[in-house]
Amino acid sequence: MCKGLAALPQTCLERAKEIKSKLGVLLQKPDNAIDLIIPYPEKVDKKPEKLLKPTPEEAAQWRESLERVLNNSYGLAAFRSFLQSEFSDENIEFWMACEDFKKTKNPVKMAAKAKKIYEDFIQSEGPREVNIDHFTKDVTLRNLVALSSSTFDLAQKRIYALMEKDSFGRFLRSEQYQELLVN
Repeated sequence: MCKGLAALPQTCLERAKEIKSKLGVLLQKPDNAIDLIIPYPEKVDKKPEKLLKPTPEEAAQWRESLERVLNNSYGLAAFRSFLQSEFSDENIEFWMACEDFKKTKNPVKMAAKAKKIYEDFIQSEGPREVNIDHFTKDVTLRNLVALSSSTFDLAQKRIYALMEKDSFGRFLRSEQYQELLVN
């Protein structure tokens, strides 16, 4: 017989609450312009690009730099999947959100995305807070006053450096990456 939620470890309950919260946000739909504060994915007319598995030679070139991995759609997906398997994907999610933000031209959408990025990744105690120093947080907060495509540049550079120094090496040693080198 099921003993209920009390029988589960606290970490499982916290993770379940986090997932429930994320699903709740995804299910919301805007009723009017005020709801634009919560950003929604922009409609894409074209079908998503099918990821082509790289040849072992192409995958081997990824060792040269994290930039090579992130500029390759399969490499980005593989790196992201690796970080998700380690429950440490907030850095790549932040980096990707910043890349998306840089491409946004509409000021209303830009403001909504900036607010979402700040609340999720930069703000203390945010649900996916990334590890950046107080100086970087302060600079980013000041940049939010006058939005531009470079609002999150300093924070994004710090997170890129952190991924390059830490996660990238683990990715290159991972079974997931090693399989790409032989298949």
